[in-house]
Amino acid sequence: MKIIVRSALRTDLSSLLALYGELNPDDAPLSQEKVDAIWATISSQQGRTVLVADAEGVVVGTADCLVMPNFTRGGRAILFVENVVVAEASQRRGVGRELMKAVVQLGASAGCYKVQLLAADDEYVHTFYESCGFQARAEGFRCYIKR
Repeated sequence: MKIIVRSALRTDLSSLLALYGELNPDDAPLSQEKVDAIWATISSQQGRTVLVADAEGVVVGTADCLVMPNFTRGGRAILFVENVVVAEASQRRGVGRELMKAVVQLGASAGCYKVQLLAADDEYVHTFYESCGFQARAEGFRCYIKR
């Protein structure tokens, strides 16, 4: 299977939504109006790149990346990564590894000094990220905001 990692296009939205459905199956579907509004914001946001892993014309993975300008580390930015998903049917076939390689390349090309992400608590997820060169270096904290 040949995997090409590229920036997401508007035509990828249905595939992205399907992947996000695998990531968070309890989420209610978004209306098309809301999808369009969110995509308009994401696609115009400076430093924001939604990557997709394309396997022979089928989107099988994604990673949402944001370059955040920074006053420390000599002014070098930080690349934050969210919503990394590989379709269940395409897992363990190199898709995630290609995505993470592209994420790191994106960070390097943007002059970032680090790529940062939070990972699920599953040990296999930690093993995967470590195999991609990431290190568990800090403890993450979250505060979920109730509606």
